[in-house]
Amino acid sequence: MSDYALDISIIINGELVHERVEARKTLVDFLRENLALTGSHVGCEHGVCGACTVRVDGEIVRGCLMLAVQCDGSTVETIESLSDSGEIADLQAAFEQRNALQCGYCTPGMITAAQDLLKRVKENNKVPSRDEIRDHLSGNYCRCTGYHAIVDAVEAVAQARAGGK
Repeated sequence: MSDYALDISIIINGELVHERVEARKTLVDFLRENLALTGSHVGCEHGVCGACTVRVDGEIVRGCLMLAVQCDGSTVETIESLSDSGEIADLQAAFEQRNALQCGYCTPGMITAAQDLLKRVKENNKVPSRDEIRDHLSGNYCRCTGYHAIVDAVEAVAQARAGGK
């Protein structure tokens, strides 16, 4: 560990974590290396691909662009938490049923971003259009599926959650 490390306290997936962390360590590296939460992936390391998407204080962020020390006092939710809680079970099933995942590398970030969209539109009591889905997911790259199946899966879940609107 470098000479410059800080003590941080973060609620991660509902559990309070106290760690000493190098000041320059990214959030995604902290999650993966220090806590063995490997669901969030390291892709481009420039915030472009979305593979590292997690929630910090309820907002989705790129884990590769945020330092772990910036999260001191925050609440962080990873794909593991979203999955274990059942919050995204319908999205996971829809991704599987519509073959919206192939290699799976982008899937955790894609599902986290999709869930963010679905939570936002639920608050406005509407179903997002396919263009709105594409726009919201545009920060997440998938090199396998061509996106159509992903949009289909998110659209199906949005309609089901809205009661078939």
